[in-house]
Amino acid sequence: MSAELTAQEPSAKYLVNLQPPLVRHFDLIAQALGGVARLRELIFQIASTGHLLETYEEVVPSRLDTVSEFVMGQAPPGAECNEVGQGTIFVKTGEFGRLFPEVREWTTKPLKFARQGDVLICVVGATIGKLNLAIDCAIGRSVAAIRPQQRLDTKYLYYMLMPFTLALRRESRGSAQGVIGKSELSKVTIRVPSKQEQLRIVTRVEELMQLCDALEASGQLEAQQHAQLVNTLLGTLTQSETPEALADNWQRIATHFDLLLDRPEAVDALEQTILQLAVRGLLVPQGPTDEPASVLLQKIRTEKDHLIAQRKIKRDKPLPPITDEEKPFALPQGWEWVTIDALANVGTGTTPSRDNAAFFDGGVIPWVTSGETGQPFIRQTEQHVTDAALTQTSLTIYPVGTLVVAMYGQGKTRGQISELCIPATTNQACAAIVLVEPSMAHKDYVKLVFEKSYEEIRELSAGGAQPNLNVGKVKATLIPLPPLGEQARIVARANELRKICTVLRQRMVASYALQSQLVDVFSGG
Repeated sequence: MSAELTAQEPSAKYLVNLQPPLVRHFDLIAQALGGVARLRELIFQIASTGHLLETYEEVVPSRLDTVSEFVMGQAPPGAECNEVGQGTIFVKTGEFGRLFPEVREWTTKPLKFARQGDVLICVVGATIGKLNLAIDCAIGRSVAAIRPQQRLDTKYLYYMLMPFTLALRRESRGSAQGVIGKSELSKVTIRVPSKQEQLRIVTRVEELMQLCDALEASGQLEAQQHAQLVNTLLGTLTQSETPEALADNWQRIATHFDLLLDRPEAVDALEQTILQLAVRGLLVPQGPTDEPASVLLQKIRTEKDHLIAQRKIKRDKPLPPITDEEKPFALPQGWEWVTIDALANVGTGTTPSRDNAAFFDGGVIPWVTSGETGQPFIRQTEQHVTDAALTQTSLTIYPVGTLVVAMYGQGKTRGQISELCIPATTNQACAAIVLVEPSMAHKDYVKLVFEKSYEEIRELSAGGAQPNLNVGKVKATLIPLPPLGEQARIVARANELRKICTVLRQRMVASYALQSQLVDVFSGG
């Protein structure tokens, strides 16, 4: 949408009366990170001063408790609530919609009431400060109703409260959740001009909100179209059958990288494409003198048998052979499909009892949790255990070079992989992959396969249905194994390309920071 607003746009005649920088740089503000949300907040702030109008009344701001009354909600007994429509509509914070509450629950014992014409506000919890226009309903303890006096229009009150609530919600993020009581609401001040001016302000705010909606919708559409374009073009790279074909396709696409790689998610997609190409054998040419992966596998089997004979490791129950249906794609000549179990010993750890202070107090042995797998390398841990924990529980100290995979945790933790730079133990949420010599030589390649897409690793390992991994599923993870020499070349090339992705991200961060500074200047922030 052009910054030169045309007369056909209903808000144009009003925007020209706003702060000139806001109009002249409307596109810039809207395109900046979080720009449309900041535009909305700026419009509410200007509206609260009356400056959206060509002329406005000079009035002294009034305390909210002098122009409205407050009804603090109260929760009815749980046994008196239902979802089958019996009794009075019951609204909690979970029912707040975009403008009005969504009706989902009723109560046969209502205690506190809101009515049409009130403004509802969430007064506790993660949605503190969120506003809705009220319907006739009962309200729970997390909701309050602000009931305006007759001289105060409901929608005007709703918009005038926005600067207060948006600031409140912004300040509450990342901190302990607060509570809004009558005393906090009473201290809020708003302008109360004549009803005529209130209605004119409401009309202009809503026209500007429609403009923001259009900007937001066009931005979402553009993002969707851009993602489709990126996925389609990068998909041609992964469909290349040889390194030579890849080079040709890459050259064609590279001429448009300035258009494709202009946002973080596009760079993320490029990096995932690089990893996909790496494990398919398309990033580097094959070496005619490389020993096939089958030779490497035989050496690993011999070494494992030797360690078992020395009772340094236990012989695991063999996994069933890999079927053709399980193989995700065809491999280049000299490669082999194997499971992690064929290359390594896979173990886990435990959490010593917190009730026994001797397990943690004064401990110096690093103890890894799943949350610490988010970084490529683990050089230190937040928690440590003692020698007593090591001798009295099932903890194991894993050596430097061990790959640690998060088997479960919050959010996207599951499937993350990191590498120990120190000897360490782990908790039960981590799988420890100790590659068997001589397979330690390709540790970086195995790590790269997991990084290729931990979402995919989780799906392959967990069958796509179960939310967590376990040691058995990690052992069964498939690895497309190249010859040892080719592995080294793949890792070197992939690292080189991933460094370029890192530089691109850094430049975007700097660009977004500059945009944000310009937005603050242009919007008077």
